[in-house]
Amino acid sequence: MEKKSKFLTYTALAIGGVLIMMSGWWIGWRVPPFPEGLVQANGRIEGDHYTVSGKWPGRVVSLLVHEGDLVEKDQAMMELDDAQILAKVSQAQAAVDISQAQYQAAFAVLSVYKKNVQLTIDTAKAGLSRADADVYASKANQEQAYKDAERFRELFSRETVAEQRSEQAYLNWKVARAQHSGALSVRIQAEKRLAEAGLGGEQILAKQEEVDALAAKVRQAQAALAEAQSVLDDFIILAPAAGMITTRIADNGEMVAAGSPLFDIVDLNQLYLKVYVPEKEVGKVRLGLPAQIYTDAYPDRPFPAVIRYIASQAEFTPKEVQTPDERVKLVYAVKLYLNENPGHQLTPGLPADAVIRWQEQTPWAKPRW
Repeated sequence: MEKKSKFLTYTALAIGGVLIMMSGWWIGWRVPPFPEGLVQANGRIEGDHYTVSGKWPGRVVSLLVHEGDLVEKDQAMMELDDAQILAKVSQAQAAVDISQAQYQAAFAVLSVYKKNVQLTIDTAKAGLSRADADVYASKANQEQAYKDAERFRELFSRETVAEQRSEQAYLNWKVARAQHSGALSVRIQAEKRLAEAGLGGEQILAKQEEVDALAAKVRQAQAALAEAQSVLDDFIILAPAAGMITTRIADNGEMVAAGSPLFDIVDLNQLYLKVYVPEKEVGKVRLGLPAQIYTDAYPDRPFPAVIRYIASQAEFTPKEVQTPDERVKLVYAVKLYLNENPGHQLTPGLPADAVIRWQEQTPWAKPRW
């Protein structure tokens, strides 16, 4: 009986010790559950990519950047052989120079011709004015001579003056009449000269059309030059955006086709973490929710992000992504875009963990795997 009592006592002590140890483990070592209101996920950092290609075929003569280099927008990355198009640019420039010279010469001739026509018109107007004055004066002189001739003829009939004086007055009238007739002829000639001078306006219009045609020729040559220059500029491959070169396809001396990929650039200012949320938790996330991203390089520094993409269809868990729950077979791809990437500390390809907060009052917590 005594042995049985001791056995029971030892058994109770052993059970008590086990319970105490389990309680200590439960209190000190058990990982507490992840806070309600947060969803954790992991994935790899990616970025918006730009494929760089050329508009024209050619041979690579200069490679200015390499994989891993950071480039700025519109930075020169590659140069193609431009000897042929450079010759076309020179030819187009010569055409512009010739057309401009022709235009300037025609414009100068037109300017001089306008001045001459105006001078001719002014001279003709002045001649017509003088002819009008001569006609007026000769008419007045004729009328006076006629009156004198009639008066002397009357006086001669009365034998008051000599016949010679009457004949002289009559001759004066005939001379005045001839002078008036001549003045009228001169006036008619002056009118004709003025009319002919006025035709210079039509000739000016014709010459102006020639000048306008040459001006159009200049614009056409300039357009051809601009087109050739644009093609020449395209033989220098520029970066479409700032970022890091992840892939370089062509090398020096290679022939590249028009539109063929030459570089791949990722925008380091538009990075995102692509994670996979289990099917049972995807209903908690929505566009615009905040998130925090953690990397091994910066374990104590969360990078703020926001959800901007949620896949509409589920897919099987990718092999490269490890999930804590092996029973989960279907996940949804979610993209968490970083608010900023100071100093370009994060780069594509880095594995990272994320915490998504779907309840605003829940405090942030680091991911627990």
